Amino acid sequence: MSTAGSRYPRWVPGIELRADWLGQVQEEILDPGREIVDPHHHLWTHGTPENQAVYELDALWSDTGAGHNVVQTVYIECRSYWDKSAPDHLQPVGETRHIADLARADGPSRIAGIIAFADLTLPPEQLDEVLDAHIEAGQGLVKGIRHAAACDPEREQLMIPSRGVPGQLADPAFRRGVRHLGARGLTYDSWHYHHQNAEFLSLARAVPETTMVLDHLGSPLGVARFSGRRDEVFADWKLDMRAIAACPNVVAKLGGFAMPDNGWGWMERDKPPSSDELLAAQREWYEHMLTTFGAERCMFESNFPVDRVSVSYPVLWNFFKKLAHGASENEKAALFSGTARRVYGLPGV
Repeated sequence: MSTAGSRYPRWVPGIELRADWLGQVQEEILDPGREIVDPHHHLWTHGTPENQAVYELDALWSDTGAGHNVVQTVYIECRSYWDKSAPDHLQPVGETRHIADLARADGPSRIAGIIAFADLTLPPEQLDEVLDAHIEAGQGLVKGIRHAAACDPEREQLMIPSRGVPGQLADPAFRRGVRHLGARGLTYDSWHYHHQNAEFLSLARAVPETTMVLDHLGSPLGVARFSGRRDEVFADWKLDMRAIAACPNVVAKLGGFAMPDNGWGWMERDKPPSSDELLAAQREWYEHMLTTFGAERCMFESNFPVDRVSVSYPVLWNFFKKLAHGASENEKAALFSGTARRVYGLPGV
C-alpha cells in the first residue's frame, strides 16, 4: 500500500505518539524475564512550537518499561540536539554530548552506547577532529558512526526522505572514511534502501577491516514505484542478503520494517496490528535473515519511535519472541542481547 497521496504524505509531528491508537491492542508479555538490549532507537523533539512531537527519555522509558525486560539500549543519531553554534563539521557533537548526559539518569533501561553522526567524506584530519570530539563528549559511550546513504530518485514520494546522495557508498572519500572507522575501532551503521544493496555489498567487500551494521533489513521499500511489487522485491532482496551475508564483517539489525515507506499501511488502519499479524506478514523476511546471517550476526531492534507509527513496543517485542520461539537458548541470547553487546562493545549488567 503506497503512502503517496494518502492522508500522511509526509511525517506529521506526533503521529508516532498516538498512545490511544496503539493501546487498542494489548497482549500478555511473552517470556518476560528475557534480557533485552535494544540496539537502535532515537530521541527527538520536532515540529513547530504549536505542534510539537516529543519523544525523549521519559517516553523511551515508558516503552522500555512496558513489560519486556529491556536493560540497555543504543542511541542512534537522528540529527537531534546539534550544536548550531559550532563549526559545521562539529555540530553533530552536540547530539552526543546531550545523549551522554541523559545516559546518567536512572530508569528501567540505560543508554549504554551511542552511534553518532560524522561526515565520512571529510579530509582525514577533520574527520579525526570530529571523532575525537565525539569520543570525548560521549564519556565512553560512542561505539560507532552512522552516515546514512539512503537515497531514492522518488524522494518526494517517501514519507521519511533521507539525506543520502547518489553514489555515496562508492565515493572514494566515503570509503576512506569508513575504513578509518575500522582503524579506530569504531563500527559503521548503514541505512540504505533495498535497491542500494549491491552498492552496500561492494562497500563491504572493499572495506573488510571495518565492522558494518546493516540497519532495518536493508530497508525494502513498498511505496511509490515499488507499490504492489512486494513479491518481486522479496525475490531480489533474498539474493542480495545471501551475498551480503557472505561478508564476515557485516552484521544485521532485524527490525525497522514497520516504517511507513515499507508500505504495509498499518499506520492508516483504525487499529494497529497484533504480533500475530506481524508474524503472518513478515515472518519469511526475518526467517531469511536468520538463516543467512545466523543468530550470532543478528540483533533484534525497535527503531523507535519511527516504527511506533505502526506498532507498540510490547507488541513488537512479542513478535520478535514469536520469531525466535524455535531457536536454542544460545541463539535467543544472541538475538536479544548478546550480538548487540559484542558488536558494540557494551558492558554487561
